[in-house]
Amino acid sequence: MRDETKKASERWETESDVRGGKGERARRLEGNNPKSARAHAGDLDMEVDAGAGAGAGSLVLLKQGAEARVFESNFVGRRCIIKERFSKKYRHPSLDSKLTLKRLNAESRCMTKARRLGVSTPVLYGVDPVLHTLTFEFVSGPSVKDVFLEFGSQGIVEERLDDITAQIGNAIGKLHDGGLVHGDLTTSNMLIQGSTNQLVLIDFGLSFTSTLPEDKAVDLYVLERALVSMHSSCGNVMDRILAAYRKSSKQWSSTLNKLAQVRQRGRKRTMVG
Repeated sequence: MRDETKKASERWETESDVRGGKGERARRLEGNNPKSARAHAGDLDMEVDAGAGAGAGSLVLLKQGAEARVFESNFVGRRCIIKERFSKKYRHPSLDSKLTLKRLNAESRCMTKARRLGVSTPVLYGVDPVLHTLTFEFVSGPSVKDVFLEFGSQGIVEERLDDITAQIGNAIGKLHDGGLVHGDLTTSNMLIQGSTNQLVLIDFGLSFTSTLPEDKAVDLYVLERALVSMHSSCGNVMDRILAAYRKSSKQWSSTLNKLAQVRQRGRKRTMVG
């Protein structure tokens, strides 16, 4: 009987989440956000208003992936981004909490390390180990993906393309020489800050530390495949990025030798299917 009551309660809570009803995590998050009067949508039960800004501390859902949700909000008078790693219902609650906290801490450490290495990333404002959230600076500006897609539809601006690819290669070289692998190098995870035209790397959720040329090569290969699939109309952008990478990285030779091997393995997988 108790099990049936518990299951009914869980079903009600899930349905309430879908309807946008306010849940316990939302109330706790409001307490964590001094300017939040109301915040509920999805599993976090935070209100999502696509037509409104994040003023007065409200939380606006921007994006949801397999591992996390990204919200725009307000932190002590500043626009900010809140990234919440949500729980996975198929995992045991204790294991889920430990894994989520471990990945949350790893992401914050990698982002902080990247800044120390001279790579521009959003400023980290805070880490909440209870709600499993990261709060960091809001970066105003388009993603590199949007810029490259615009090049594809309206024509390439060579000077700007050279500047962006040089910044990408330089940033990756600094990361790799510092023993940091981003893990998800796509043009969606690169922003161009509107006021300075400076490249900003985001989403270090898959990042890890490694000095192995193999890991660095795979990092570059992920970027290359993303460019080929999404931005082939911009020409061979990867060559420009690798030229800048060679200038930035002192260990470029071993990494690029490994990249050639990784490419061969990738081609074999493609051929086999």
